[in-house]
Amino acid sequence: MAPRRLLALASLLALAVAATPPGSSWSAVPRKTVPYAELKDVAKRFSQGGVSHYLTLTLDEAETLLYVGAREAVFALATGTVELKAAISWEAPTEKKAECIQKGKNNQTDCFNYVRFLQSYNSSHLYACGTYAFQPKCTYIELSGFTLDQVAFEDGKGKCPYDPTKGHTGLIVDGELYSATFNNFLGTEPVILRNLGPHYSMKTEYLTSWLNEPHFVASAYVQESAASSTGDDDKVYFFFSERAVEYDCYAEQVVARVARVCKGDVGGARTLQKKWTTFLKARLVCSAPEQQLHFNRLQAVFTLPGTDWQDTTFFGVFQARWGDVDVSAICRYHILEVKKAFEGPYKEYREQAQKWGRYSDEVPSPRPGACITDWHRQNGFASSLELPDNTLNFAKKHPLMDESILPHRGRPLLLKKDANFTQLVVDRVSGLDGTIYEVLFIGTGDGWVHKALNLGSRVHLVEELQVFEPAQPVESLVLAGRKKLLFAGSRFQVAQLPLADCSRYQSCTDCVLARDPYCAWSRNVSLCVRTDGLNGSQLVQDVLSSDTRACTLPQVAKQGPITPKNVTVVAGTDLVLTCRLGSNLAQALWTFEGRALVAQQALVLQDARLRALVVPGAGAQHSGTYRCFSEEQGARLGGEVYRVAVLAGSGVPLETRAPLESLGLVWVVAVCLGALCLVLVLVVLSLWRRLREELGKGAKAIESTLVYPIELPKEPPSPRFVPSAASDSDEKLWDPASYYYSDGSLKIVPGHAACRNGGPPGATSPPTAIPGQPLHSPTRIHLGPLRGSSSNGYIRLALGAEERPPCADLAEELRRKLQQRQPLPDSNPEESSV
Repeated sequence: MAPRRLLALASLLALAVAATPPGSSWSAVPRKTVPYAELKDVAKRFSQGGVSHYLTLTLDEAETLLYVGAREAVFALATGTVELKAAISWEAPTEKKAECIQKGKNNQTDCFNYVRFLQSYNSSHLYACGTYAFQPKCTYIELSGFTLDQVAFEDGKGKCPYDPTKGHTGLIVDGELYSATFNNFLGTEPVILRNLGPHYSMKTEYLTSWLNEPHFVASAYVQESAASSTGDDDKVYFFFSERAVEYDCYAEQVVARVARVCKGDVGGARTLQKKWTTFLKARLVCSAPEQQLHFNRLQAVFTLPGTDWQDTTFFGVFQARWGDVDVSAICRYHILEVKKAFEGPYKEYREQAQKWGRYSDEVPSPRPGACITDWHRQNGFASSLELPDNTLNFAKKHPLMDESILPHRGRPLLLKKDANFTQLVVDRVSGLDGTIYEVLFIGTGDGWVHKALNLGSRVHLVEELQVFEPAQPVESLVLAGRKKLLFAGSRFQVAQLPLADCSRYQSCTDCVLARDPYCAWSRNVSLCVRTDGLNGSQLVQDVLSSDTRACTLPQVAKQGPITPKNVTVVAGTDLVLTCRLGSNLAQALWTFEGRALVAQQALVLQDARLRALVVPGAGAQHSGTYRCFSEEQGARLGGEVYRVAVLAGSGVPLETRAPLESLGLVWVVAVCLGALCLVLVLVVLSLWRRLREELGKGAKAIESTLVYPIELPKEPPSPRFVPSAASDSDEKLWDPASYYYSDGSLKIVPGHAACRNGGPPGATSPPTAIPGQPLHSPTRIHLGPLRGSSSNGYIRLALGAEERPPCADLAEELRRKLQQRQPLPDSNPEESSV
């Protein structure tokens, strides 16, 4: 029985070590995990047969309709029910698909019309753009009939990507389209473009110092002219990653950027004609100093506006690799820090040093890259067309700012390993304490959505929801703030979720510990309810500290009685009692017959919600009532109750054991010692295996360099050596000039001779030697049989002492000569004489 118990303890320890939760510095743990099956009552989904890639989601202003751009289709869905209200089929024509295939694109993925841009143009129309089988097109959608304007098709070049996999972003501001994409079929001309509306088109220069292989992810419009004391202009910001040009390193480095243009920019008169005169860009830094992690791959950006433009916040989603582990981060940036970087010093490329550095000379006036303000107008510069050439030339050569933009508090807001964050939306919600909280909804690459609460100094993960199954990336997220709904788009469907499902919390303690600002415990109905429009005096909520003392005993008792489970086991078997916890942050506490168990082993299984009590080799003294409690931050919730009966098996007497709780420290020490022994054994086995491999490698290396110089007498061959009749060179077999090296070593030429096996009848052949192996202490050398001319070029020397073959005399002579011969002083071990 002892070996079984030892094996159980070893397995228990291995599982416990493997399931150790990550440290708080690495990653926050979601308090609740909600699998796909548990979302079926609250999640609503939409998909249509034959349609895929629900990538582009747009809400109307009233949040009553959700417009969905997919592959060759556009849908209008009713929010709340996700019921299909209208649909448009927008397929690329057959001839366009044929041209796409002829140009070398994939007819299974590339040669379709992927709707990549879909936004409101005015109160009566949407503006839509699609890849159109690598020939992008744009058009208007009339809302009253939800019809596509086939006549008003426009060239989508610069407005929409050719390649559906390329990054793209765009927005419409006052009837003008600001887009960032690639401007040609090959995807080699990145451009930030403005067209539509009353002004002529504006775009960036085709210079690597402006844009260098960018991956565009997001754009934002900030009305900085509102209540501006300087008469400032509105700005449009673009977020992307690109290959850096400013670092002195051989490896190409990708960095995250934010670029900015001014809304009133109309280009220069002579320099930068129809080009941005206000284009500037700066680096976005997102790094974790403790882990020496630097995040440069920007995946998504969400802009959270405030009551004033100065309260605008940008949330960036970043990805990185740390060894073999995927790590994601969320960094938060304030608009004033971005503004400060664009008003700081410039970078310049120094021709003599051939590297980038801070520009330290005098900056031209008016300041390059600045928007037109009251100062400009007072000094005779009413628009960018009137700016002097020295200002415009400087702006053309110095688009990059020297100072980087650091995140809030200098580090990521959220850091999580083993996760690939893809999308992000943020909501502001007021708690019962009057504090405004930021709630983040983060999509992942495997179809989950994390709900996170920003507490200032740290982030609390309220829950993780498995939105899509099978696993597929969350490609888009849209938040309906007034309706408190979240929409997620993926390759195969659109899902709608409430921002909070308060019914998931079954008790006052559970509701308060959730720290969900959307939920509170109602004393009136004894339920966890949404806080919208309810009287706060009858609600219990503590988002900051999750203090559960306000939950009185009668309210906790509303959880209901727990029905005991009867368990019967045979004596000597291992007793395993599980305890399912409602929180990943809770600990399982066990009692036996009303007394707390001092010695217990709790193991964490893969779903991180199941704990288990293991009693190896249960005996009669282990019969009784076991109860599991879920403890979180000092508060207890009832778990499982078991009534255990241990029966004597046939021929198996019950063992007399001390009660489990009396084992105390001895049990813990025994487990630790067993674990230490197990680890040492594994280490020794690993070292022994490596040592054997290294010795094997060394032996092979030695074998490959051994040299066996053999001298033969300068005389005709023995009669026992019979040349092959089929060989044309038999007469010259023993020609010294042909078959001896200058040092006397024999040149053995494959396929020229054979030793006749003329032994007595019934004599066994000598054992076959392994090709390429060295000669180990030969007592007799048997030459035979030599391989023919069709061989791969070596002679096999068989060793043995059992019998004398026909070549025995020659073998004795060879052995004697070999023993007498000394190593040559100038012999090269890399040359093989045999």
